[in-house]
Amino acid sequence: MQKGEDETLDSVMDVNFDYMYKILMVGNSGVGKTAYVSRYCDDHFNPAFISTVGIDFRVKNLIRNQKRIKLQIWDTAGQERYQAITTAYYHGAMGFIVMFDLTSEDTFSACRMWIQQIKEMALENAIILLIGNKVDLTAQRQVSTESIEEFTDSLGIHFFETSAKENTNIKESAEYLVDAITQKMSETIEKNPNFTPRGVKPRETAVANEKPSGSCGC
Repeated sequence: MQKGEDETLDSVMDVNFDYMYKILMVGNSGVGKTAYVSRYCDDHFNPAFISTVGIDFRVKNLIRNQKRIKLQIWDTAGQERYQAITTAYYHGAMGFIVMFDLTSEDTFSACRMWIQQIKEMALENAIILLIGNKVDLTAQRQVSTESIEEFTDSLGIHFFETSAKENTNIKESAEYLVDAITQKMSETIEKNPNFTPRGVKPRETAVANEKPSGSCGC
């Protein structure tokens, strides 16, 4: 079978990968984290709002730059009562998507808190990507691109504006994060060939420690 650079491998057994990355979705409740994951993993959008309870777990397999990569995507609840559960999953994650709703200034303001939590609890070299979701709702928009740029420039992170409903920048933003993690991993290994960061597992190590995939309502 001919494999392109971005070909997905969802039909292939989970053991067929070179690296496994743990990625966490964080942000206030209702910003669209679950819709984003559903669109990226299944190319499906459910207009009904279903609040995540605790944390949910999905798997996505893809090829990037001739490497077979398995993503463990953890979709976390945004409600304050679940934050103790959510932050317990920060350890070992190599990538974070911090999401807010472009039609809600409050959810954008909360991103500073989410990012601060990541910096305090996650790996030092973890990649943070900011996503403003619901870009399709132009009439209700409250957060300007200029405000987002000012915020991300001050932190040295990248951002995308997405729409899970319209499938805008979903694949592009996810693959940007994957490539950024891979680049960071390559730089780290180049400096120390014997070092394997937590959250980035070569196939042999990951398979030995693999838990069955599925959903987790912890």
